[in-house]
Amino acid sequence: MKKMLSVLAALTLSVSLLAGCGGTNANQTETPAAAPETSSAAETASETASAVPESSEQESSTVPETASDSGQASAVRVMALKGPTAMGMVKLMDTAEAGAVNGNSYEFTIAASADEVTPKLVQGEVDIAAVPANLASVLYNNTEGKIQVLAVNTLGVLYIVESGDTVQSVADLKGKTIYASGKGSIPEYALNYILSSNGIDPEKDVTIEWKSEHSECVAALAADESGIAMLPQPFVTTAQTKNDNIRIALDLTKEWDTLQKDTETPSALITGVVAVRADFAAENPEAVNAFLASYKESVDYVNGNAEDAAALIEKYDIVPAAVAVKALPYCNITFIEGSEMKEKLSGYLNVLSEQNPKAVGGALPADDFYYQR
Repeated sequence: MKKMLSVLAALTLSVSLLAGCGGTNANQTETPAAAPETSSAAETASETASAVPESSEQESSTVPETASDSGQASAVRVMALKGPTAMGMVKLMDTAEAGAVNGNSYEFTIAASADEVTPKLVQGEVDIAAVPANLASVLYNNTEGKIQVLAVNTLGVLYIVESGDTVQSVADLKGKTIYASGKGSIPEYALNYILSSNGIDPEKDVTIEWKSEHSECVAALAADESGIAMLPQPFVTTAQTKNDNIRIALDLTKEWDTLQKDTETPSALITGVVAVRADFAAENPEAVNAFLASYKESVDYVNGNAEDAAALIEKYDIVPAAVAVKALPYCNITFIEGSEMKEKLSGYLNVLSEQNPKAVGGALPADDFYYQR
């Protein structure tokens, strides 16, 4: 019990590794507020994964097997966060209400933050979960390979925004002050990588004014007509509803992609992934592969039917439809698996590891981290 409480305590400090899109309302994202500067998100994620209760392996083994040779649908327990990871699943969630889908029956749970998801995944109470990309790596390292990644489900959702018209390229950020949230976590690592790769020293050439929450950055923009901020969706959409002069100056996902054009193994700015317990995948390969096929169909539907998808997103209390329909085009919901997933995700984790090894759990994951069907 004490160890379980330590897990929850560590998680509540931060899992701000995911600068997410969406939330229970316009003032929340998939990412909890950034961790206090005395405890970086990378350190917290490592503590979280290493604090798995000793009984977790035993508890996991007591979960009844879901696959059946009798033709009965396999039961799959899935958790996602209130944001793009859940948004991409809404069509599958809706279809599953009517019964089995591709041989699987589903139990979906939508969580407000990653600290609700991680304990259930590592203890075997959940089979598949959408988590921050680097948290999956941390969990893999700290559970001795008991977590695998099935697919990338969300690319970057970070944007540079301003009220003026002074920023047309990354080079224009030199000498500027940038309001941002997420110090010691993915937003900082992503911004540092993009700045330094464009010849801008994050420590000397720009002033980054770190806030504890994204909402504080929005407030700073409102108070400073010449202000520049780094924000994730849906905070960008929220800020624009309050001030129609705010515009997206730079899409950091596109800026990251530009840096990869001449590399042998191009990576991507990745926000979230779908992870699975390795033992569940080994025991239920058909159920896992059926989930992947259905999830891809769901993602394709959401990306191709914004208004209908927004209605489903509101139905499952993820975000209001009015917010969802505006934010969806900028949430970068995707489905990438197999060799392409491995190439992009491994490169991304390598970028993080070079800045702070703790951000990926101390070491880059081995090949068995990347699920292949």
